[in-house]
Amino acid sequence: MPRFRISEAAALLGVSDDTIRRWADSGRLPTVLDDAGRRAIEGANLAEFAKDMAGDQGSTATPVVAESARNRFPGIITRVTRDTVMAQVEIQAGPHRLVSLMSREAADELGLEPGVLAVGAVKSTNVVIEMPDRR
Repeated sequence: MPRFRISEAAALLGVSDDTIRRWADSGRLPTVLDDAGRRAIEGANLAEFAKDMAGDQGSTATPVVAESARNRFPGIITRVTRDTVMAQVEIQAGPHRLVSLMSREAADELGLEPGVLAVGAVKSTNVVIEMPDRR
């Protein structure tokens, strides 16, 4: 199972390193010691925390963006559902949940499991823009 350093977890969740440390110190985000004796976060724990955090923010959350990379959403895999032919993979990228359908073979070859770092790249031929009512 992958482990993430404090700085890596902070980047994935769109918060500061100090925020991750405070969450860890309060017991909200469990940590383990890595081989070098530094605190780290198990991938599965980070995935679950990311899902919970996104749910807490609701649909009005403003995403924190560290850099601009068009249509690329780095995040952590939170769920993989496989059947005999296909796989459904969910990525939590900050407050955004991305879902991809792919062949089971592709998911297996990529080693996609909850807690694994991944990038969701979105290619679309149709994008709908919605505007709030300005009355």
